[in-house]
Amino acid sequence: MIRLSKPNISEEAIQEIIKVIRSGYLVQGRYVNDFEESICNYLNIKNAVVVSSGTAALHLALMVLSIKDGDEVIVPAFTFPATANVVELVGAKPVFVDINLTDYCIDITKIEDKINPRTKAIIPVHEFGQAAKMDDIINIAEKYNLKVIEDAACALGAEFNGRKVGTFGEMGCFSFHPRKAITTGEGGVIVTNNDEVSSKLRMLRNHGISNIDGKTDFIVAGLNYRMTDFQAALGFYQMKTLENEITHRVKMAQEYGKQLSNIKWIKTPEIFKDRRMVYQTYHILIDGDIRRNSLIQYLKKHDIEANIGAHALNCTKYYREKYNLIFDDNPNTLISYKRGLALPMGSHISLNDIREISKYILKWGVDYEN
Repeated sequence: MIRLSKPNISEEAIQEIIKVIRSGYLVQGRYVNDFEESICNYLNIKNAVVVSSGTAALHLALMVLSIKDGDEVIVPAFTFPATANVVELVGAKPVFVDINLTDYCIDITKIEDKINPRTKAIIPVHEFGQAAKMDDIINIAEKYNLKVIEDAACALGAEFNGRKVGTFGEMGCFSFHPRKAITTGEGGVIVTNNDEVSSKLRMLRNHGISNIDGKTDFIVAGLNYRMTDFQAALGFYQMKTLENEITHRVKMAQEYGKQLSNIKWIKTPEIFKDRRMVYQTYHILIDGDIRRNSLIQYLKKHDIEANIGAHALNCTKYYREKYNLIFDDNPNTLISYKRGLALPMGSHISLNDIREISKYILKWGVDYEN
């Protein structure tokens, strides 16, 4: 089976995890600090706060900004539900904005139409590892005095105009789920250049505990969003191979493009000179007359794992019914949801694998047309 994704974990990392477990210091040990420092150095940012998941990262970011009941937060309609769910969890309302079909990120031309006095923040998503247009998003946010939380769950290492994503807004949130370029099993991180924000995040991830001059007290109502030390050890060692992982993914993406770009019913990812894409997912868009789900099943029969790209949140039962949304509210989102296809990507994939995958996709298309 050619899997959709597979984490790349070195023997060195495994052995270090074993040492951590045997040490008995399993939570908030030295590797948490080492991992956070390595992230700061990589992103050239002052503070990194590792947590138990990418969703936890987004949740804490909203809590620090005191987003609450009655507030609204702008999010793209095409993303994983966690981006909107955390807005719901703090009592605010997610307001969905359509994406564009060039990079699958939020359509900057449609953001201002959704801003009103209740709007407090924008959460752009760097979908599939492609950077959103952060200069325009920051300009809009500054115009209306809004905060920006970057959902960079899929995009560690991605860049816009030579600057790494996650460092443009008030905070950036990353995920270390096994489908990402590096993994800690589950895990996430919030990064920020704001020291005060960083201090609040550290309290909130650890039950609201503050330790000043050796005196411990509970300052706020916090949560247990801590990362274990053996997870942090895994992340620390994976940071050493991150650039190699990205380089491999870019090479595999180039081969996909070579094999698939001439198939008339497939739209391959666009390449932008001002951005570095890290290809958490290799996402293609297939023609509307092609049955995407049939292709997924066909590939599965030939031991190739594929899946949909992301979700149309305005079409999900929860958001559709709660906010009386309709399927056609965000047409590009609907197109991407119905016609998008994620193909295998990662260090476990070889050039020969991609040629094999592409061969079956082409064969299916010929059989389908006949």
